Amino acid sequence: MAVLRAAAVLVLVGALGACGQQPAGAPDPAPSPDLPGDPGALVLQVDRVGGFTQPGADAGRLPLVSVHADGRVFGQGPVAAIYRGFAWPNVQVRQVPVGQVQELVELALDAGVADTADLGSPPVADAPSTRFTVVTAEERFVREAYALSEGMGAGGLSAEQEAARAELQELLDRLLGVAQPGDGSPQVYEPAAVAAVVRPWTAPEDDGSGVDFAGPPQPWPGPALPGEPIGPDVSCVVATGEQAVAVREAAGAATVLTPWSSAGGTWSVTFRPLLPHESTCADLTG
Repeated sequence: MAVLRAAAVLVLVGALGACGQQPAGAPDPAPSPDLPGDPGALVLQVDRVGGFTQPGADAGRLPLVSVHADGRVFGQGPVAAIYRGFAWPNVQVRQVPVGQVQELVELALDAGVADTADLGSPPVADAPSTRFTVVTAEERFVREAYALSEGMGAGGLSAEQEAARAELQELLDRLLGVAQPGDGSPQVYEPAAVAAVVRPWTAPEDDGSGVDFAGPPQPWPGPALPGEPIGPDVSCVVATGEQAVAVREAAGAATVLTPWSSAGGTWSVTFRPLLPHESTCADLTG
């Protein structure tokens, strides 16, 4: 009887061990990717690029979401929907656990950011592309989808392309929810450096009201404009230290139409707070 009991125990132990094993022929689960060692390094970002806009506009655009290795998540806060919008953008930052950063990177890779299959092009004119970037300790993955949100339901795509786009849209929605959770946790971001994307100033079209919406030129408190060329009739300068503080204060009292005077010229400026992984104008044009 004792021999029978011992045999039964061995059978049970073997069965339990088999339950914890991969089925025969099943692939091993992919290991979790290592994050970059620099706490301020970018690990995950979503941008809108291209579309019907003026040259150099991408340099002044803010990412929709930017996730960094130390758990800081940057996003765009709400802005007033008014004519002559505020010159200073509402960039917000919140802190999430580093473990959640790892989960978000894995989520992005599972959603297909590292895939290379063609995502197609919906029949939508002049829409921007949504660009997803994932950076691990070993690799960098970039994938773009033209008219990702605008093209939903527009047709012109295969079933596989629609499914792949749906996964990327779901990823974007999830990331936007992390950046702006609606619980008041994001804080206003105070950058150490500010880029100014510069163009020659032109007066806005007269709407017949006789009102000068732009106002008189304001003295520029940062490095001399227009700076280094980054595109046709587009230049860029970066303000740091006390100049960055002065530029931010001046922008806070200005609108997107405000002309700025510097070096004998009058200029239009788009203010672009630099994120922790950015330090020069070149970081905005890559």
